[in-house]
Amino acid sequence: MGIQVVDLSQEIYQGMPVFPPHQKTMIFPNMSHEESRQKLGFEFATNNLLINEHGPTHSDAIYEYDPQGATIDEMPLEYFYGPAVCLDLSHISPDEYITRRDLELALDKGYLHLDKGDIVLLYTGHYNRAYGTDEWLTRYTGLDYGAAEWLAQQGVVNIGIDAPSIDNPLDTTFAGHLICREYKLTNTENLCNLDQVAQKRFLYFGLPLKISKGTGSPIRAVAVFIE
Repeated sequence: MGIQVVDLSQEIYQGMPVFPPHQKTMIFPNMSHEESRQKLGFEFATNNLLINEHGPTHSDAIYEYDPQGATIDEMPLEYFYGPAVCLDLSHISPDEYITRRDLELALDKGYLHLDKGDIVLLYTGHYNRAYGTDEWLTRYTGLDYGAAEWLAQQGVVNIGIDAPSIDNPLDTTFAGHLICREYKLTNTENLCNLDQVAQKRFLYFGLPLKISKGTGSPIRAVAVFIE
């Protein structure tokens, strides 16, 4: 039996793009090898991180969009690992919305299905096209209300995307997050490398940090294929 792991997580680095209202990511030395050798007689190095919960690849707590919802430390881990499917929606213009019909066509094309408890990832191609450009935070497709609601009605527990949000930035109603609030789902944003898992089923892991009362958490997202 062989196991293949595909990394779906962005690199965390100082200066990485984050939404303007969020804390910019900062990484700075805590102690160098030389300092520890002089002070303690043994070499080790550590860094400090200053980072927003929603800066890099991350999952949202229901509490982020629902004051009565569970915080990240209160949410069941089943939201963040389990059977997953990735749908290829990369043909959709960044100026358009992902519809229910788009989702159904992608499923049919790949002879795929959705089961209750599934995690669904949406490959839009935005990371491949726009990461590091001015359009990364401003121009990308997202779910319309009907598409997001249809996914929720299928019983999925986590909706992931290779963009800063599951919502089109033109959508002032935040339809995807609205559905996550109504159905008490999480969503995972800023994924990458979804082209490597598009139109496939696999085991997904994207465990959050156990942040007390957290509104979300950075994750290390991976797809696992067992042959």
